[in-house]
Amino acid sequence: MNKPIKIVTIIQARMGSSRLQSKVLMPLAGKPLLLRMYERVDAAIYTDTIIIATTEEENDDPVISLCKDNGIKFYRGNSTDLLDRHYKAALPFNPYAVVKIPSDCPLIDPGIIDKVLKYYIDNKKLFDFVSNLHPASYPDGNDVEIFSAGALKDAWLNAKKELEREHTTPYFWENQDKFNVGNVQWESGKDYSMSHRFTIDYMQDYEFIKRIYEELYTEDKIFSLQDILILLDEKPEIKNINEKYAGVNWYRNHLDELKTITKKNTRNT
Repeated sequence: MNKPIKIVTIIQARMGSSRLQSKVLMPLAGKPLLLRMYERVDAAIYTDTIIIATTEEENDDPVISLCKDNGIKFYRGNSTDLLDRHYKAALPFNPYAVVKIPSDCPLIDPGIIDKVLKYYIDNKKLFDFVSNLHPASYPDGNDVEIFSAGALKDAWLNAKKELEREHTTPYFWENQDKFNVGNVQWESGKDYSMSHRFTIDYMQDYEFIKRIYEELYTEDKIFSLQDILILLDEKPEIKNINEKYAGVNWYRNHLDELKTITKKNTRNT
């Protein structure tokens, strides 16, 4: 299909993790987690050019090897300034908009990605930034953020706080007097953002995701969010595997710095 605007989608990935080392290469259905995640992002219609953005650290060489072996575009950049990494990864492609998807979302639904991107495309004259996170309603691990290349350059030049550089996008949604911010709510009317956890930070998360793949993965079908929810209804013991971490996210460490996030949006382990 003809793409209405040029989009670059960036999956940020690294081997070093403070909680679960090398999680991006842990096996899912016979292949590394990052590759399974890439398959799901690539299954979306509007993601266009996809880049794995990793660091210049030597321990991220395996990420580069994975990309080279599978014909995946990659960029190596700053290990702590992810805003800089995103900006410089996208720059050579001269996109209209850039998408941020973290690599710890191997259950992300391509249909949800398309829903967020299509909303932005249809309203690109109205919004600088659109996500499904502010406020969140989908199960954690379906994180999609899209922003104009111009807004990204503005943030790259002007964001000063450490959390703004480390997490790429807070400068947008914390400065809504400067940027027009849009949000896509889950059409079900439900809010599973604090009750269902499809992301990976802990070993229990990996066991949960691995079980989902064992139950639902086939080579000819990308399973959906609805498929996962039906499975969890049928086998609630799967949800119990990592349920104690539901609602635990990076916000909890920055509540004193964030204006648009409150205690109801996060919790401690």
